[in-house]
Amino acid sequence: MLSGWFLWFILFWVIILFGLFAIGGFFMFRKFLKRLPKEDGMSDLDWEDYYIKQTRQLWSKEQKQLLEELVEPVPELFRDVARNKIAGSIGHLAFKRRVKELTDDIIIEGYIIATPKRDHKFLRKKLKEKEIDLAQYQQFFT
Repeated sequence: MLSGWFLWFILFWVIILFGLFAIGGFFMFRKFLKRLPKEDGMSDLDWEDYYIKQTRQLWSKEQKQLLEELVEPVPELFRDVARNKIAGSIGHLAFKRRVKELTDDIIIEGYIIATPKRDHKFLRKKLKEKEIDLAQYQQFFT
């Protein structure tokens, strides 16, 4: 039988591995749920891809650069996922409004809608740096 410090070492690693597997499984399950089709036959991720493809020609270099600046604080590991989610939200707004070209207003509004409230503090700071008035976006922050 095991005894002493080696037993505690093995027990510690079992707990750590179980915790890591649980965390990884949670995030994998969330991704799985986003991939499941809804009533209309398409999943959330399918709709994001659809809106991105439908509005791809509306993006200029400056607007792509603005999107890159906005997703800059996201850790690099998750940046692609965040960029796609935000671009899908922006594409949805543009598609719904049938605009001929994207504006910074639509990009900022889509960013606010697509991101959790804890990320809005960075957006407010970035908009103040760019000297963009926050008053017109206050309705989206709530």
